[in-house]
Amino acid sequence: MKLHKESKGTIIVASIVFAAAAFLSVYYLQQWSLLIIVPLLVIYGLVFWFFRVPNREILDHKENVIAPVDGKVVMIKEVQEDEFIKGKAIQISIFMSPLNVHICRYPVSGKVIYKRYHPGKYLVAWHEKSSTENERTTVAVQSLTNHQVVFRQIAGYVARRIVFYCNEGDQAKAGHEFGFIKFGSRMDIFLPLDTEITCKIGDKTKGGLDVIAKMKE
Repeated sequence: MKLHKESKGTIIVASIVFAAAAFLSVYYLQQWSLLIIVPLLVIYGLVFWFFRVPNREILDHKENVIAPVDGKVVMIKEVQEDEFIKGKAIQISIFMSPLNVHICRYPVSGKVIYKRYHPGKYLVAWHEKSSTENERTTVAVQSLTNHQVVFRQIAGYVARRIVFYCNEGDQAKAGHEFGFIKFGSRMDIFLPLDTEITCKIGDKTKGGLDVIAKMKE
């Protein structure tokens, strides 16, 4: 199983904790304690599972908007996007549980024209205000259909580390990685009002594969 590059520090810490707990279990109890070792093995395995990188065939897209993350669609609504668009947009929000793949992918192809990191709170990721009050990043892409598409990584109550690798001027390719969020969070995508939405609330998405909307040229 291929692991994401962001896993290195976490796996080192998890390995040290597991080894220390196993040693203390034997040292103080003079035997292996299944009540200690088994839960630690499960947690240790989940750390590896969280950082997995699935092998996915990413296609080329022009009009399609691709799910940027694995998760569940929890919101589709018209909103006022004031950071970059400065106007009305359709917001699609996808919530990621700690068991989902947490690679963040470009939803559209085009050119990166804006990026910002914002420190903030750590409200639960499904809270509507988390989009504007939580720690977050905002990226905007001028799409191949000549639309401005904004998407936002949002830290949650558990997720306390967001990374994004893109820079202004980069070429964005729908379905390809631009960042990573550790341990559960949310992604918001802001699309033009005339976008055809092809997903619905409750849908499970696979990042880089599922089409969630289509934009008109």
